[in-house]
Amino acid sequence: MTVKLGVIADDFTGATDIAGFMVQNGWKVVQLLNEPTEHTQVPHNVDAIVISLKSRSCPVDEAVNASVNACDWLKNKANCQQVFFKYCSTFDSTEKGNIGPVTDALMKQLGTDLALVCPALPVNGRTVVHGHLFVNGQLLNESGMQHHPVTPMTDANLMRVMEKQSSGKAGLIKLVDVQAGSAAIKEQLDSLRQQGVSYAVVDTLTMDDLLPIAQATKSMPLLTGGSGLGAAIANIDSQSTWGAGISHGSKPTGQHRKTVILSGSCSLMTNKQVQHYLQVAPSKALDVGECLNNLEYAKSLAAWVMSQKTTGLAPLLYATQSPELLKQTQEKYGASQSSLAVENVFGDVVKLLEEQGYNTFIIAGGETSGKVVQSLGTEQLSIGSPIAPGVPWVQDLANGNWLALKSGNFGQENFFQLAQEMFNE
Repeated sequence: MTVKLGVIADDFTGATDIAGFMVQNGWKVVQLLNEPTEHTQVPHNVDAIVISLKSRSCPVDEAVNASVNACDWLKNKANCQQVFFKYCSTFDSTEKGNIGPVTDALMKQLGTDLALVCPALPVNGRTVVHGHLFVNGQLLNESGMQHHPVTPMTDANLMRVMEKQSSGKAGLIKLVDVQAGSAAIKEQLDSLRQQGVSYAVVDTLTMDDLLPIAQATKSMPLLTGGSGLGAAIANIDSQSTWGAGISHGSKPTGQHRKTVILSGSCSLMTNKQVQHYLQVAPSKALDVGECLNNLEYAKSLAAWVMSQKTTGLAPLLYATQSPELLKQTQEKYGASQSSLAVENVFGDVVKLLEEQGYNTFIIAGGETSGKVVQSLGTEQLSIGSPIAPGVPWVQDLANGNWLALKSGNFGQENFFQLAQEMFNE
């Protein structure tokens, strides 16, 4: 089987996001959890390979090098027909990157002068109109993303954002052309290329708009964007029924299940999910000062988790805070220092719990998810049944652990409970 698409994802939840959508649209997908090397085995009989990097908010040079290496492996070792650079549907980045610099590097590597920019995921409320990114009908910079602790988004205009962090010029394919079909989109792509445009931002209002975009860009060496476009690419190739709502893939059973929930995201939706869960299950907030200064803190948190009943809803450890409290924490301890300390504690906690037989980990937040899977030593994941759009159950192919890796703003308010209810369905 030819590997049709090689995906380079800039964080772990984003990787499972696009992998899950492609599985639900008829493709076989394997997710790799580390930057591949010459010794990494190429998965067989798959339509797509998704490489999970932790490159969203690291230094630009690190993000570029990791992405270029991943691209080289996908093209020259796995022989992927097309490359897709996957980032968050809220375009999480700063004025320095990392979306722009990584896109530039991949364009150079693949020898192309035009890349598509399509972050939209309408099923989760992410749409692009007149080149502006909206979240549930609100401009990106008014959606709560302006308070993001690492990548605050203060401008919804994707052309401006892209040009600030990259070396080329951005242009727009308008909604009227998208809705006119794939031939009109191809015509606009050719026009933008002739104008010297490097990044074609594409308006997308509905999930149906993604189908002609996927059709029109089959021959482009490099696509960039969110998981919605990945879903459309798989759907067109497999000729599945679009939006059928059929649930593909396996999921954990209720037998021999030892579960814990870790929440590091401070997004608006994760705040709601944590507040909802606090009312119904044992929950404990992390103390950032203890994360920074107490070398035994992870042991005490793991002990608290293990002291909870194994029947009923799983215990929750959370560093999720409101924007106001988050600002106070960052002013007191420093943004990067506090974030790194929390991640490290979460990583130590899961290692301790796994040693005690915990085998199911529900994680909220991209950075937290990345740290958890690295701490668990996970290398490859099979993609299972979806819990919510963009959040599938995934299973470690080596040790059988089940994980739910949730991007901050994904899922409904009862997400943590819903995930566990699937055990017994």
